[in-house]
Amino acid sequence: MTLRFSDVCIDARDVHAIANWWATALGWRQEDADDGDVVLRAPEGAGPDWLFLAVPEGKTVKNRIHFDFVPDDQAAEVERLIALGARHVDIGQGDESWVVLADPEGNEFCVLSAEG
Repeated sequence: MTLRFSDVCIDARDVHAIANWWATALGWRQEDADDGDVVLRAPEGAGPDWLFLAVPEGKTVKNRIHFDFVPDDQAAEVERLIALGARHVDIGQGDESWVVLADPEGNEFCVLSAEG
């Protein structure tokens, strides 16, 4: 028996708004599913697709899983994401080399130091 990783599923109050935000942030193609969900199609080699699922409740606690992104330029990428609507969050990380942000629905993610 084998398993194939196909989707990262993300609960959202407004699937269209948050999927559009991430599509803009990542530069990925966005598709509406027949059931009202929204899919972001990962480019070849970029990992699984992201599937946004509608839920009635908002996020209330720190994520148990999150995304880490490696930019070319950390400061420029953090600035770009904040301009798109992300915000800095403190989850107790202290003074680290990565920057913790949250998307417009409050889902935390990290922008790591640029690899060079």
